Amino acid sequence: MMNPSRRSALYALLAAALFGAATPASKLLLTGLGSFQLAGLLYVGAALGVAPAALRAGGIRLPLRSDRPNQVRLAGAIVAGGIVGPVLLLLGLRIAAASSVSLWLNFELAATALLGVLFFHDQLGLPGWAGVVATFAGALLLSADGGRSGFAAAVLVLLACVCWGLDNHLTGLIDGITPAESTFWKGLVAGAVNLSIGLVMGSRIPGLVVAAALVVGALAYGASIVLYISSAQCLGSTRAQVIFSTAPVFGVVLSASLLGESLRFIHLASGLLFAAGIGLLFLESHSHAHEHLAAAHEHEHEHDEDHHLHDHQGDGLPRRHGHPHGHPAVVHSHPHLPDLHHRHEH
Repeated sequence: MMNPSRRSALYALLAAALFGAATPASKLLLTGLGSFQLAGLLYVGAALGVAPAALRAGGIRLPLRSDRPNQVRLAGAIVAGGIVGPVLLLLGLRIAAASSVSLWLNFELAATALLGVLFFHDQLGLPGWAGVVATFAGALLLSADGGRSGFAAAVLVLLACVCWGLDNHLTGLIDGITPAESTFWKGLVAGAVNLSIGLVMGSRIPGLVVAAALVVGALAYGASIVLYISSAQCLGSTRAQVIFSTAPVFGVVLSASLLGESLRFIHLASGLLFAAGIGLLFLESHSHAHEHLAAAHEHEHEHDEDHHLHDHQGDGLPRRHGHPHGHPAVVHSHPHLPDLHHRHEH
């Protein structure tokens, strides 16, 4: 049976493919929609797409039972990742080629890594940093090939990546609600805000275009976000983001096939650098003596993980599940990632 780290890596890769497809699809949709309108519809679609999964998990809750930090994290993720980031991206996409925007999205890796090291107690050893450098080299290679296709567009996309880097860390730290629930609230609130602004600023939206935007949102921003959050909670935001940074490769390939934009050998070379970066990242081994204080929280987990050895009353729970649970205080040493239980200084 696949171990949790490998399965989480697969989740991140699938999330990348879905998110990468959003760029060329959004370029097509922008011919009939304003940037705020499309941003709103994409995130409303995300909320609709994840609602069944959230309901199957026991309902759609706000983190009212959790402490205030979780509420602040969710609010910050909604504003940065759901409201501001998508609009900035679509404003850049309106004035630049989809392939160029796909390549610039590699800046999200650098933004996530920098924010992680500076503010979120994330750590990377030498192999991990080598993986980040290899991935960033692939981004630079492709970005240099984009030429002068719009400095303004590049700045807009870079700012969007900073917003999503912050969002990545905040959502990776939320407990008390499931990834599907946090995605639902992000999509519903952010989508409603941007769609309202778009309707005030823009014209009437054709029904067929609305349906297409909702479908793209359900897949590229709904299913993709849930998969990414699930991965980040196990691997840590920076490591999950290295895998997720392959999304621009999918975007470039689909831009070529759907929009007729150019695809050349340089794209293959960049893809090889991405693969090398992911491989180097998983060669890293991080282990040291560390202390866990007694804690009680709620998040998705499995019982073959070091920190989840508690018993359940009754059978029938899925292998990966979520419920309120406690952890006794413990000092030990084992290989670990910067997940929900290992955001510590050392």
